Amino acid sequence: MHRTETTLADGRTLIYFDESAQDRGTADKRDLPPRAGGSELRFDPLLDEWVAVATHRQNRTHLPPTTECPLCPSTSAFSTEVPAASYDVVVFENRFPSFSSAAAPVDGDSYPLSPKRPGKGRCEVVCFTDDHDSAFNRLTEQRVRTVVEAWADRTAELSAMDDVEQVFCFENRGEEIGVTLHHPHGQIYGYPYVTARTRRMLASARATPSLFAGVLASERSGPRVVATNEHWTAFVPAFARWPYEVHLYPHRQVPDLPALSADERDAFGPVYLEVLRRLDGLFGLAMPYVSGWHQAPVRADRDLAYLHLQLFSTRRAPGKLKYPAGSESAMWAFVNDVRPEDAARALREVTL
Repeated sequence: MHRTETTLADGRTLIYFDESAQDRGTADKRDLPPRAGGSELRFDPLLDEWVAVATHRQNRTHLPPTTECPLCPSTSAFSTEVPAASYDVVVFENRFPSFSSAAAPVDGDSYPLSPKRPGKGRCEVVCFTDDHDSAFNRLTEQRVRTVVEAWADRTAELSAMDDVEQVFCFENRGEEIGVTLHHPHGQIYGYPYVTARTRRMLASARATPSLFAGVLASERSGPRVVATNEHWTAFVPAFARWPYEVHLYPHRQVPDLPALSADERDAFGPVYLEVLRRLDGLFGLAMPYVSGWHQAPVRADRDLAYLHLQLFSTRRAPGKLKYPAGSESAMWAFVNDVRPEDAARALREVTL
């Protein structure tokens, strides 16, 4: 893998991850406005968590025509976020970030129970391919391996930043999920705090030794396995909240993506691609989903964490979506429409 770092016209970092050596000297010649000032954080004392307010994101690009996609390679007719005429995998700082090292000091009053602070941190975009009409499940195993290297590289670099406490690599797919760009891509958030969900999972792991390993061990021998190989197992958890939800665990406990061995990185692609292809084959249509890596916090409880990926779809049947309405949205009390055992069996029965 060949890594080339460069700078966009407004000073943001862009990194090419190439599978063969390439000339990456093409400059970004756009006349861009100054970078956004970032967000502010406001503390919610009722739930003991931070909320980001990022008003500049109201102006972000929303479902542009293919000819104006900002994630495609640049052409003579249209300059994009990627100056090169082609690429394998590319990562760059988000132009409309939820968190940024450039976040300005907060203005206005702060309340004793609800303090405010700048929304420091980092947000990046990961483009998986230069093919606008492709999808992650149509990538080659070699390309997935390159994406894994990009995720690991960015996790390590963001983890070294003073303002970052947790790194989250994720992909949103489908308008039903809320994507604003159709080009195959994901994002990486360098949060300036440890997220509430992670803190809750780690508290459970602290109370129950070897919790994550125990979940994996029980699922590997059960009826909910979807795909597996020597290093990874994908399964529908017995406690799935979503109609079609799959967790993917390495067989060895590691805190984050950089800690994966070369063999584990090689073995991830075949299992993950199988899961994604089974999801698309379930109803014969592109399945909307959110897929995200749960990694250890940067500075705390790394011994408790167990790297794993969680993926869920909001589709429960052809033409029907699972909406997180009253119970789910207001009370975080999920009601699943599909038995996890039935979901796993349906995914296993898909013909690839």
